[in-house]
Amino acid sequence: MLQKSLIRRLDLITLQLFVAVHEEGTLTRAAAREAIAVSAASKRLMELEVALGISLFVRQAKGMTLTPAGETLLHHARQMLFNVEKMGLELGEHSHGVRGYVRMLANLSAIIQFLPEDLRDFSERHPQVKTDLEERPSSGVIQGVLDGVADLGICSSDSDVKGLHSVLYRRDKLMVLMPADHPLASRSTLAFADTLGSDYVGLHAASSINMRTHAAARKAGKVLRLRIHVPGFDAMCRMVQANMGIGILPQKAYELFGRALGLHAVPLTDDWSDRALILVVRDEAMLSPVSRMLFEQLRGVV
Repeated sequence: MLQKSLIRRLDLITLQLFVAVHEEGTLTRAAAREAIAVSAASKRLMELEVALGISLFVRQAKGMTLTPAGETLLHHARQMLFNVEKMGLELGEHSHGVRGYVRMLANLSAIIQFLPEDLRDFSERHPQVKTDLEERPSSGVIQGVLDGVADLGICSSDSDVKGLHSVLYRRDKLMVLMPADHPLASRSTLAFADTLGSDYVGLHAASSINMRTHAAARKAGKVLRLRIHVPGFDAMCRMVQANMGIGILPQKAYELFGRALGLHAVPLTDDWSDRALILVVRDEAMLSPVSRMLFEQLRGVV
């Protein structure tokens, strides 16, 4: 009975209002945001609570806060509203000749090293499919795919995939980036522990490389002498060029950015420097036809 009642009475306007009340904190501000009369907004919320048979908000003098049941509904409401927005975007693209739409999340390493050529090849094969790519750290990729923000994700293999289906995408090699005249530049390979006497230029705190280097320093019984965080590999190369420290980056990123700046890179010998990047999806069987085409192409490039 509850399911049938929800189908009849749970409409998108009410869900949007429910989310707005949570975000604005009061019914008055939420009603103004959604251009609904306060009395009509109040009636919608009461009908929703009656249909569910539970209270969604704790009503206080200073505003409204979610009950535990309200927190549960908030998660599903946001997902439903996102899916409706996504559906509208994808259907709208058809009017411009687009025949499919794929949303992707990927970490910086994948975007810099591999995806430009891989997505170019996919686009040449399927010119009427549009791909929306967003960069996130590996943990953010996992969460985004779980939340339905993206159909596909690419992240570091040492990430907690939280039950997502994963397959190998690519492998890369981490190297120590330094000025050409650095004392370590004459070495053919380096153990990470041998670099810990130098200052470091690090990537942003949530990056897989940053977490790996800090973990390796702790294992060696030392502290990483981090001088500055930067948002990307190009910024790291410029900081190293300016003698702000040395850095850790993938080999291909060095070839793209560091070599042109006259910098030098030495391969690491540590096991963790040989990385795998993985492709993650919620359920391979539930992918749309165009998402499945991209998934199959990316899983076959190793």
